[in-house]
Amino acid sequence: MMKKQYILIAACMLLGVTSVTAQRKTLREWGFPTGIFETGRYNAITDVPGVTVGHITRIEGDSIRTGVTAIVPHQGDLFRKKTPAAVYVGNGFGKLAGTTQVRELGNIETPIILTNTLSVPAGIEGAVRYTLMQPGHEHVRSVNAVVGETNDGHLNDIRGMHVTPQMVVDAINGAQGGPVEQGNVGAGTGTVCFGFKGGIGTSSRTLPQSLGGYTVGVLAQTNYGGILEIDGVQVGQRLQKHDFINHVRKNENVDGSCMMVVITDAPLDSRNLERVAKRAMMGMAKTGGIASNGSGDYVIALSVAPENLIDDQAKMITSTVLANGEMSPIFAATIEATAEALWNSLFMADTMTGRDGHKVDAIPVKEVLEMLKNR
Repeated sequence: MMKKQYILIAACMLLGVTSVTAQRKTLREWGFPTGIFETGRYNAITDVPGVTVGHITRIEGDSIRTGVTAIVPHQGDLFRKKTPAAVYVGNGFGKLAGTTQVRELGNIETPIILTNTLSVPAGIEGAVRYTLMQPGHEHVRSVNAVVGETNDGHLNDIRGMHVTPQMVVDAINGAQGGPVEQGNVGAGTGTVCFGFKGGIGTSSRTLPQSLGGYTVGVLAQTNYGGILEIDGVQVGQRLQKHDFINHVRKNENVDGSCMMVVITDAPLDSRNLERVAKRAMMGMAKTGGIASNGSGDYVIALSVAPENLIDDQAKMITSTVLANGEMSPIFAATIEATAEALWNSLFMADTMTGRDGHKVDAIPVKEVLEMLKNR
């Protein structure tokens, strides 16, 4: 009975959030495209063929503001057809479960789960349970779940551990292609970014055929700090709202975290995927993020090129991968898509009040747009 009640509440609240965020616009929708490459159809990580995203949002009472976001890399058997992958750590004050095996073997075998700091164990259990339930996995006895987090404890009763393994399973099962909800949803429900309401953001880039025609998609969970810049404009300074401003006016929290997931259909191995992941940190730097001492800033990069999925039962594996000399356009696309995903997380988020009456305002869109117009 409790499980059914939770699902009903979560579904209703998710619909409520959707109706609000539908009124928000991304930076590009406001008429400020960034970068030189075109986006995919949805300007989302789901522009990469086969990628789906699912959110479960939990907003209850005056103190529960949290959730789960699941990214499913492809629509086959993830455990039997593993995705080449890599992890890059910009700053390691965080919890990203499953990293040692990803680094050792160069692949991922589950959906990627994002949630809050104290719910990583629930994320692991949910991803493992999902994997064990799949047909043909009756004899599986080891699963490496990849689960990342940021700390939503300013707005959320994080000590209550309100994320459950079933929420994780529901997020995976509910994952869809097409447009991706952004802002105060899923793992971004209770997050804060540059002192404003953060959340989930996504973007994509599609290279021209002359550069391979590959797509790079990024999804980010933003909860980090620094000195906000948008497309080269010093927004944080002009608004007088940024880290270290306590030295001149008031105290702001410097620390936080950011999880960035990069997926491409370019045929890359784990070595070059790590190089891609490093470029996502460059995208974060374009937004003014500083990877502070108390920030967990992680990038997970995957390739879903069908010909290079790793058959876990094969004795020999033959793959075709891009040469090093062909990587630069993918690097540039990753930087562009990451920065725009991070900015979108701010533009798509709404003001939220949560635990102990804490209120975090959304970025003042009209004021920021004027800055961009009159740069």
